[in-house]
Amino acid sequence: MTTVDSFGSKGVLDVKGAEYEIFRLNKVEGAEKLPYSLKVLLENLLRTEDGANVTAEQIKALASWNPDAQPDTEIQFTPARVIMQDFTGVPCVVDLATMREAIQDLGGDPERVNPLSPAELVIDHSVQIDSFGNDAAIERNMEIEYERNGERYKFLRWGQTAFDDFKVVPPGMGIVHQVNIENLARTVMTREVDGVLRAYPDSCVGTDSHTTMVNGLGVLGWGVGGIEAEAAMLGQPVSMLIPRVVGFKLTGSIPAGATATDVVLTITEMLRQHGVVGKFVEFYGEGVGSVPLANRATIGNMSPEFGSTAAMFPIDEVTLDYLRLTGRTAEQVDLVEAYTKEQGMWHDPSSEVKYSEYLELDLSTVVPSISGPKRPQDRIELSDSKHQFRKDLHNYATQDEAGEGRPSKLVDVSMEDGRQFQLDHGAVSIASITSCTNTSNPSVMMAAGVLARNAVAKGLKSKPWVKTSVAPGSRVVTDYYEKSGLRESLNDLGFNVVGYGCTTCIGNSGPLESEISEAIQENDLSVTAVLSGNRNFEGRINPDVKMNYLASPPLVVAYALAGTMDFDFENEALGQDAEGNDVFLKDIWPDPTEVQKIIDESIDTEMFTSQYGTIFDGDERWQSLETPSGSTFEWDEQSTYVRKPPYFEGMTMQPDAVSDISGARVLLKLGDSVTTDHISPAGSFKSDTPAGKYLLENGVERKDFNSYGSRRGNHEVMIRGTFANIRIKNQLLDGVEGGFTRDFTQDGAPQAYVYDAAQNYAAAGTPLVVLGGKEYGSGSSRDWAAKGTALLGVKAVITESFERIHRSNLIGMGVLPLQFPEGENADSLGLTGTETFDISGITALNEGTTPKTVKVTATGEDGKVTEFDAVVRIDTPGEAEYYRNGGILQYVLRQIASKA
Repeated sequence: MTTVDSFGSKGVLDVKGAEYEIFRLNKVEGAEKLPYSLKVLLENLLRTEDGANVTAEQIKALASWNPDAQPDTEIQFTPARVIMQDFTGVPCVVDLATMREAIQDLGGDPERVNPLSPAELVIDHSVQIDSFGNDAAIERNMEIEYERNGERYKFLRWGQTAFDDFKVVPPGMGIVHQVNIENLARTVMTREVDGVLRAYPDSCVGTDSHTTMVNGLGVLGWGVGGIEAEAAMLGQPVSMLIPRVVGFKLTGSIPAGATATDVVLTITEMLRQHGVVGKFVEFYGEGVGSVPLANRATIGNMSPEFGSTAAMFPIDEVTLDYLRLTGRTAEQVDLVEAYTKEQGMWHDPSSEVKYSEYLELDLSTVVPSISGPKRPQDRIELSDSKHQFRKDLHNYATQDEAGEGRPSKLVDVSMEDGRQFQLDHGAVSIASITSCTNTSNPSVMMAAGVLARNAVAKGLKSKPWVKTSVAPGSRVVTDYYEKSGLRESLNDLGFNVVGYGCTTCIGNSGPLESEISEAIQENDLSVTAVLSGNRNFEGRINPDVKMNYLASPPLVVAYALAGTMDFDFENEALGQDAEGNDVFLKDIWPDPTEVQKIIDESIDTEMFTSQYGTIFDGDERWQSLETPSGSTFEWDEQSTYVRKPPYFEGMTMQPDAVSDISGARVLLKLGDSVTTDHISPAGSFKSDTPAGKYLLENGVERKDFNSYGSRRGNHEVMIRGTFANIRIKNQLLDGVEGGFTRDFTQDGAPQAYVYDAAQNYAAAGTPLVVLGGKEYGSGSSRDWAAKGTALLGVKAVITESFERIHRSNLIGMGVLPLQFPEGENADSLGLTGTETFDISGITALNEGTTPKTVKVTATGEDGKVTEFDAVVRIDTPGEAEYYRNGGILQYVLRQIASKA
């Protein structure tokens, strides 16, 4: 790429004798008035200006940004690097491997398919909590992880050797976002370009929506689908509209009884209510300087739960102190300080920056909170938690009311080891300190340890039916637990370290003990999970658990002691001490001054340099894996983990013309807030499902099924699990939950698995559509939510509104995203989902124009015709190119092949 430099911005920055090429923002009029996050974008455009994809006009438009205007100007953002976790990373590498073969078929050199931007993959999503509550748990879970995932790990090791600029962090090292802020993030990047060392702001896109955690470090980044990440790795810029930026002012300080988790749950509720989908959020004001970096990261992490694209904190002394603590070199820290001050990107709370919208939070008003039972934004003050649980329980339990106005159903349980107890609705079956959101934050992790120490001193124990676990985001957490002496107290309550990975937060909670699971299923108990994570969607945490709550790490421990969500911490005792005195939560709650003292005494730079010095090496298991070689991968036709996907079959250098959609049937009719968790295969699955039947037919025993996430490299498993979430409600069926639909290819349109019906439609040559409501595709940026949709034969999704990433991913897979006319939805238009759909007007794309609307004609079984103009949600010219080519990967492949 040839840089044009229309503004003469290229210059040299001297940092203590070291020279770096930079692109100065002060050469562009208006740059100094931009919010911090837009300055990062402006530098990006200056550095990548080529007169074609990035033009002087785009740069001027960004520099003269009007905070009050609605986004209408497209720019091309080129992220500095790509970061992935293994669930989404494996299909990325599968696709890159497949592209190598496809370019060979088109007459090109397979080795031309390589990441052009640094790409790093952290294996953190595969560890499951099979063993818990004992010192041997972590070793046993690691053993099982390698047994389950050996095929995938060999494939990833091949990728690390076959592709340039691609690194893999092996299993057991930590959670991707925590590893990112503690080690991988550069804050300011350096790279040799044409023999000159260039410095520029670190930025990234990641195949996980919580990539935004790095926003707390002043790094602009957000989650994208795997297909978009692959394009970024291959040098394709991310098309985006210059966003609105919401200024969020922080004042005051967190009160003694509250934690950073309570702050982030409060901010999540505020921003969801305000509405920030598709916007940047930027924190500003005098109070920002007093927000610790770990708290900034906790807040940035939850950006997807707000709905925003990014949740940025600027760079200041707090940033530099964190970089020093985590072992970054003195030269790197000096560069970050000098570069950001030179570019006007250093935080100056006195400078006047205008934002599109404003919000403010006085941190002193934050109170202890949890959120649930199924969405992160549904915050509940802890003092009201028992009352709210009883209200919510009526949505999950239908038994006759008994005692204090709530359903009750006491069930006797006898365990093989002699434990005996009674389970009831609301029983806490899982209490897990997990997820990058909080395990990266010493203030809440140490608070959990201190609370455990205080509880043990009072003679309290976790209830015998609670599955307890700690899954830190990095090994440094264990180091400071050891040094502080708090690990022993956590172990005494059953909170042993079970692994270094996402575990419970992504559904890898592992099975409940069999007696407990059977009691829950046989008596239809509505039990609960409490976790210190960021996601608590229906069906996500564990198949036996209906109600899921997010809470701070110390509250996770507290709920393990209480054993039930039907508990009032202010007025009910957790137990009695040795003298028979009641012990309340306030009696064991950690003193924040003591917590800070322990942090200061227990965490040092050497912990970070020691743990991260060998981050890419892995343990003996990793190093002893057989590693295939060669520029193309030798696919194993017997593999049930890694298979060559069909995306490029029959592909030619020129794309086929776009055609209208005729005679389509509705595969699913869905309501509001259908998440990518509902759409994309995730968690475990049973042997009578299409995915289970496929594995059994291919010689896999039930005990070796593993999870959907671990089999993301096998499209055959993933297609069968798309729209198969146990809690999805398809309105084509009455009162049925799970992956079922009506099959209109059969007489009487009987109930069938979604996959089986889709196969019948494909055999009949019938295209498919999906009808949805508001916020379709919210949640994690799961690329398989789009890939599975496309491979099932869905040609269009018609909804009231989309979440940003999923809409983009649908286009990336050649699926047309449409919206009902403003104020209308399927029900208001009288659509039942039994109609046949024709969609016309999309062929305008063949002439190079993107239509604003297309005509949809729905013909009912009785002949009734309903017509409406659906809004086409192809928002940028770049997206139009992807759709014309049948998807983003096909577009990139043709671009590479054409330059051969």
